[in-house]
Amino acid sequence: MAKTIKKLTSLMVSKASQPGLYGDGAGLYLQVGPTGAKSWLFRFMLKGKSRAMGLGPVHTISMAEARGRAVECRKLLLEGQDPIEARNAANLAKRLQDAQALTFKQCAEQFIETHRAGWRNAKHAAQWENTLRDYAHPTIGDLPVSAIDTRLVMRCLSEVWTRKTETAKRLRGRIEAILDWATTSNYRQGENPARWRGHLENLLPSPGKVAKVTHHPALPYADIATFVSSLRQQKGTGARAVEFAILTAARSGEVRGATWREIDLGQALWEIPAERMKAQKEHRVPLSSAAIDLLNGLPRLGDLVFPGAREGMALSDMSLTAVLRRMKRSDITVHGFRSTFRDWCAESTNFPREVCEHALAHSLPDKVEAAYRRGDLIEKRILLMQAWSDFCTAAPDLATVTPSEKEIVV
Repeated sequence: MAKTIKKLTSLMVSKASQPGLYGDGAGLYLQVGPTGAKSWLFRFMLKGKSRAMGLGPVHTISMAEARGRAVECRKLLLEGQDPIEARNAANLAKRLQDAQALTFKQCAEQFIETHRAGWRNAKHAAQWENTLRDYAHPTIGDLPVSAIDTRLVMRCLSEVWTRKTETAKRLRGRIEAILDWATTSNYRQGENPARWRGHLENLLPSPGKVAKVTHHPALPYADIATFVSSLRQQKGTGARAVEFAILTAARSGEVRGATWREIDLGQALWEIPAERMKAQKEHRVPLSSAAIDLLNGLPRLGDLVFPGAREGMALSDMSLTAVLRRMKRSDITVHGFRSTFRDWCAESTNFPREVCEHALAHSLPDKVEAAYRRGDLIEKRILLMQAWSDFCTAAPDLATVTPSEKEIVV
């Protein structure tokens, strides 16, 4: 009776050199490739189709091991299973098991690294890292991300929810985002335990009911002319940046990052690119005569309008705050000047609300209204910013006078 299995010998395997298949029996073959590379192959029929499954190279898988693997494949076929699909499923289960062993902290690090390029600046990434480091990692950082449940999320949030509500809101959102990323990446399964709607809102009070809204300390607009007069006595780039921020009602970061390429002195216009704006939308700022005079008085030391002490680096946020401290004005902030401007608009002028909101680069809350007002109202904002500049630079005893009707006709 002819031998139907174990036809090959070790000597035959070692001497085989011609490309092709050498049968060992019952579906197991020695495969010699065009380059002479040798491997084991299991061939079988399933549902009328011929299939082939690699079992590994000869230099790694011995003939005995290959025969053992072939036996396992034949057993699966007897049970009606596809050996290839069974192996793929086992590999997937192993990868999932390994992935689920990733800790929450490891997933957070990968999430931040993946999204870092899409965030506006390094400060934003640092805020993520610091919030998670201080409030999430001590509780769940070293736990498998697959094990994070509602109870653990609540342990992170409950201590700070009423004490630091704004921080806790951001923490919850960041934990939710990381867990969503982990689920999409097959590192965990099931509902997100950090979701708010229909879940944590049932366990925690609404942030709006517990948070004390705090505004940036702002200078009363009646005092702005006196302040600007004193500010102009201050020397240094930081003082000029604060003055420019007041005259343009721009955010500190927008001013500190301003470049000469963004400014058209001839057109009296400052065009801030979208990537430097909070709303990720390009913003045009009309420059008043006082703002133009300020810019013309600055030295050109590179592309940055307000360069820092280190070459090629912008002023830090603390540089502007330091100006206020030197003036012994710890009661106000640079950002608060935007509130000063808005209060002046509302209480001392007749400029329409949408013009004032555009000047601050605010999005209109009414989506329908915003859809119809697609322009940036630049012509009207030119009048507004010049009126504001005149008010800020007027003699202090005249700054309480409301701009005339002629000045505010829009």
